[in-house]
Parts: sequence; structure tokens; C-alpha cells
Amino acid sequence: MYNSPKLSVVGAGPGDPELITLKALNTLKDAKVVLFDALINRELLEYAPQAEHIFVGKRKDKHRYSQDEINELIVKYALERGHVVRLKGGDPFIFGRGSEEINYAKSKGLETAVVSGITSSIAVPANIGIPLTQRGTSESFWVITGTTTQKKLSEDVRLAAQSTATVVILMGMAKLPEIVDIFSYYGKENTPVGIIQNGTTNNEKSGFGMIKSIEKVVAEKQLTAPAIIVIGEVVRESGQLKAVLENSIQESVIINSPFGG
Repeated sequence: MYNSPKLSVVGAGPGDPELITLKALNTLKDAKVVLFDALINRELLEYAPQAEHIFVGKRKDKHRYSQDEINELIVKYALERGHVVRLKGGDPFIFGRGSEEINYAKSKGLETAVVSGITSSIAVPANIGIPLTQRGTSESFWVITGTTTQKKLSEDVRLAAQSTATVVILMGMAKLPEIVDIFSYYGKENTPVGIIQNGTTNNEKSGFGMIKSIEKVVAEKQLTAPAIIVIGEVVRESGQLKAVLENSIQESVIINSPFGG
């Protein structure tokens, strides 16, 4: 049965298929076409067996469709089939270009809806025990894109490095050396850092250290994108960082011991 042309931009959450909202699931069940991104959990497509599933994901330098082409696909399928769901990782309005797609659909006369998702910037750190705010430690947090539309590191990173707030950087792995340089410039060499790759999924990997050591940690653990960088004293709340620090102390004691090798 055909229904009226409509676009729903839906947040799929951070990766764990159970971290999607009930409203998002109900919206998927009503879809005629699902245009989905690279970072969504494919298990979620099982909630829309009645719909056609079309991959339109974009990863670094590997775009199946340009954003303009995705906008055109949305309108095309909405006019032909009815309800189109645009399924995006995390929350579609946090560096997800969701508002651009909504505005384009509206300009073409489509009915639109937004279903918020659990953003990875909060859920991924929380999943490994890092609170972005904590009484007496961090009163606020920044969420910054690591790569701007000009392919540069956001200028906000420099401002954030001068604050006492927690700093969460998305899409920043390629800019990690530059991030380290900025925080080091402002005397933050000993600030804790956690990097979480594929957060909340079965493929999750993480590494912990300080600004001065995190590049070595990334190399040793072979961490790559997609990953979230969390910088700030709250990272100490993770049991994994505590273990790293304890090991470092033990190694230092052995090296400096008169009986050490």
C-alpha cells in the first residue's frame, strides 16, 4: 500500500543494536525504503523487513553517493514509494547532516520527521566507565568534529585545550598528532586520554594514556577510525586507565631499581 511522501531522519544510536529508541524501531517498521549509513548496526535493518534497504554510507575518501545525490534519492523514493527512513549512526543532528536532508526534503514538499538517537559522544565513553561530567572534576564538556568541511582540525580544539572541561573529539584520528601538539602547547601533557574504536559493539577496542603518550598507545594497539577521543581528568574514572597507570608505575620501579635489568 502506498503512503504519502515522507522523510524520517532516524538516529540509530552508537552501535549496540539495543541502544536504539522505541520510537526509532516503530519508525523503521513503517518504512518503505531505508537509506542507511556505514556506521549503523546492520541488525537494525531486520526491524524493517518490508522495506527496501539501500546503502548510502560515506567513510573517509570512500563515498558511494555524494550528499547531493543522497538528497535526490530521498526525494525520488519518497515520491515513488512513500515513507523513506534515513537511518544514521548516533544522533542525526550531531555531525550527521540530518538537518540538511530535512531542509532539502521540506523544500521539495515532503512531510518530515526527526527521531533523535543516543549520541556516541556520550554513550561510548559511558559504556567504558567515563563520565563526561563529574562533580568536582568537570563541570562541562565540548563535543568537537576533528575534521571540518575544509578538511582541517576545528579551531575549537585550541579553545577547548585551554579550558578545564572534558573534550570529546569525533572523526579526529587522522588529526591526532595535531591534537597532541595543541594540548601540549597549553601544558596539558599529563592530561588523561581515552580512545575508543567501534564503541559499544562487539569489535570495540580502546587505548588509554596521557597526551604525551597516547600516540604510542594508538600505534601499539593499532587503533584506527572510527574512534572517539576523550580528553580530560574524567578519563581517570575508567578502570582501564587506572590499570595502565599502575603498570607504568611498576615498570618505572623495576627500571629504576638497583636490582633491575
